[in-house]
This record gives sequence, structure tokens and C-alpha cells, in this order.
Amino acid sequence: MKRSEALFGLLRIPLDALAVAGALLLSYKLRTLNMDLIPSVQLLDTATTLPSLALYIDTFVWPSIAVFAIVSSFLGLYVLQATRSAWNEVGRILLATLLWLVAVMAWFFLVKKQLFFSRVLLIHSTVLIAFFVLLMRAIVLLVQRRLLHAGIGVRTVISVGRTVLASSARATLAHDPRYAYLGHVVDLGGLRHAEHSHAVDLVLQTDAAPESAETFALIEHCRSRQLGYAFLPPVFTDVPHLLTVERLGLLPMLRFQPTPLDGWGRILKRLFDVIISAILLVLLLPLFLFILLAILFDSGRPMFYISRRMGEKAGKQIAVIKFRSMVRDADIQKHELHAQNHRSDGPLFKVRHDPRVTRVGAILRRWSLDELPQLINVIKGQMSLVGPRPHLPEEVERYNAFQRRVFVVKPGLTGLAQIAGRSDLPFDEEVALDLQYIEEWGLLLDLWILWRTIVVVLSRKGAD
Repeated sequence: MKRSEALFGLLRIPLDALAVAGALLLSYKLRTLNMDLIPSVQLLDTATTLPSLALYIDTFVWPSIAVFAIVSSFLGLYVLQATRSAWNEVGRILLATLLWLVAVMAWFFLVKKQLFFSRVLLIHSTVLIAFFVLLMRAIVLLVQRRLLHAGIGVRTVISVGRTVLASSARATLAHDPRYAYLGHVVDLGGLRHAEHSHAVDLVLQTDAAPESAETFALIEHCRSRQLGYAFLPPVFTDVPHLLTVERLGLLPMLRFQPTPLDGWGRILKRLFDVIISAILLVLLLPLFLFILLAILFDSGRPMFYISRRMGEKAGKQIAVIKFRSMVRDADIQKHELHAQNHRSDGPLFKVRHDPRVTRVGAILRRWSLDELPQLINVIKGQMSLVGPRPHLPEEVERYNAFQRRVFVVKPGLTGLAQIAGRSDLPFDEEVALDLQYIEEWGLLLDLWILWRTIVVVLSRKGAD
């Protein structure tokens, strides 16, 4: 490990302490000013018995610094050699701040038998801690980048093996300021020769094999010289963030999972779907009754339309529930309209100004109200609020192997493709957006897509 990496890693601890202390002291000052200058704040925050500044520092500031440091260490925010992305770091800092807030509230409620000195002070503290810690980390990162560009703390890398280093790996090393690529040698003898003229920090083997004598010799050489050793896996993936390192006995194993929606991710998404869908079904019940009556008076029974669609894993059909927006024999007439299909870019069937759509159905489709009964499918576990749209079995039969990746997760009532263009989106772009969602899933992404869905529906973009 480079000394600069250790220095900047250790520096994060006192800087976080300084950020937390500064945030809490500034929050205290703002609270005292608000009490004097803004009477409305006192109505929002009835607690006015703030402790003295000295008591506040002794009983709250110092313990808060310790709690934040402990939480941050458990979240991996003090690793000496950071390898995660900037957004991952931001997420962990925000989570550490949230856990600090939970710890403070729990302590005062369970031990002190009171709420807090001031709710306004607590809100200020939470926001300022997150801001100050992020600011300090950004300053450290900028200084570290400056030093790297000046050649301080750069890791020198040499590749070894009968296979040359992949062009993508060479390009990455060339653009990453943390590394300086010295070149490629064929074997251990070439590495020994290169060490006479260059200080090598990391040896990257391109043809590692478990039973290879050359591999064992190279590893032993690196261990005896205290050189970093790494190897490139023989199989590459375009989503490295979905790779995890596991152990198969004593052997390291790279495991690829198609989506973050595994384990706790799947459980959290299911809870989110059930809670939100149940709330929406209760709130939208009057609208459901109104739509059912409108369909009944316009075109009679049935008011619902059951469509057989492909569910998760692409092997099981599900009965997707919709408000009926077409005439009763729409499926029979579909064969007569194939010549008018304007979706020639893929397996989907879509007719502009479809003559099968009823008067009420046109209104329902314009505002996507015909999709609302699919909340029942979500409650039953057949669909999710957000995910790839479910397609017909005859359409799925024409999917290629790449397009079938979308069946890794449950189909959704809405998704990235829907907010990007609805029916106007080319099929290849729809698949690409669905795969992007599958590979980058998160609850915040689900919330953003649901919000954007409301905006897109109200704007009637891509509605037919």
C-alpha cells in the first residue's frame, strides 16, 4: 500500500470528527438565533430548554462524534484503499448520517425518557452533518487527485503472461490516475529483468491457471518481494458491479448475479410493492367504481379484460387484469389488423388509432387508467410496481437470447421504458432500458420511476 493511500485513509477519521463537531455547533448556534428572531420556529419546536453550550458539547457533541465514527467504520467508510464508486461513497455517508439520527433518537427516548433538546436543532444537525462530511470527503478526493496527477501515490503496474493484456484493461489503466502501466512481459524472467529498472507495485497476470507451475512461481515471487498480485478472470462481463468474490473451499470464486434484486433486495422490493399497492387500491376505489360504471354503460359486460402475459422466468404465464378498453371480440379482429402493425422494429404488435378501441377505452388508454387493475397482480405477487412490461406469449416466442434477459425479474406496471417513450419507443431501446433497470435496481430508482410515470401520464407523451 502506498503511504499516501494510508495517509488519506486515516485522515478521513479526524476530518469526519471535525465535520460532525462543526455541524452540531453550527446547529446549536442557528437554534439559538431562531429562538430569538423567528417566533414561528417556537411554534414548530416547543422545546426551548436548550442546555448550556458547555453541557451540550460534553453530553452530545463528543458522544455524537464517537457514534458517527463507529457507524462509519461498520459501513466501510474508513478503508485505507477505496475501490468503490463516488456514488456508492455518497450513499454510505447518507446512510451513516441516518443511522446516527436513529441512534440519537433511540438514546433520548429509551434512556433519557424524553424526546430531544430541540427538533429543529436535530433537523439542522442531520442535514449539516451529511453536507459537511461530504464536503470534507470531496476536498480530500480533490487533493488526492492533484497529487496523483503530480505522480505522488501512483501505483506502477506490469502485466505478465503469454496472453497480452486486453485492450480494454490497457485503456482503463491509461485513463485511471491511480495507475501507471509499465508494459507487458511474457514470464517471471521478464518480470525480474523489469524490476531492475522500474519500481513495480502491482503484477497483473493475464493467463492465471490453478494448476500452473508458472502461476505458483509468480505468486511466490510477489509474496517474497511484497508486490501486489492480481489476475484477470478468463470471462468478462459488462456489469462488473454485479460480480462478487466468494470462496469455494480455499479457491476464490467470482460469482455473477444478473440483478441486485437478490436476497434482501427482493424482500425489500416485495414489501414496497405490497404496501404501496394496498394503499393505492384503497385510495383509488371510488375511481375504480366510476370506471366500471362507465364501461358498463358504454359497451356492456365484461368490464375487465384478462390478458395472458409472460411472467418472471419466461416460462410461466400470468393473467394480467386490465379495464376493458376494446370491443369484446378484439382478439378475433387482431388477425385482420396485422397489416396495420406499425411496430416493425420487433415482435410487438401495435396499431395506431386502433378501430377496436371503445369510446371510454380511448379515454382510459390516453391516461393509462386501463392499467390500474394490475395493482391486484402486484398484490398477488405476479407483477411488481416497477419492472419490464409483460408481453404476450406469441411476442415472447420471437425474442432472441439477449432480449430474454428481461425475464430475470417480475414484469412491472411501469418501468424505465414507459417513462422514456411509452408506445413511441423502438423495441431495442425498450429492451436496453429494461436491462439497465434490472442491473441497477434500487428502491430510490423505483420511487423516481413512479414519480416520472405520473409526470409522463399527465403530459400524455407517447399515449395512443
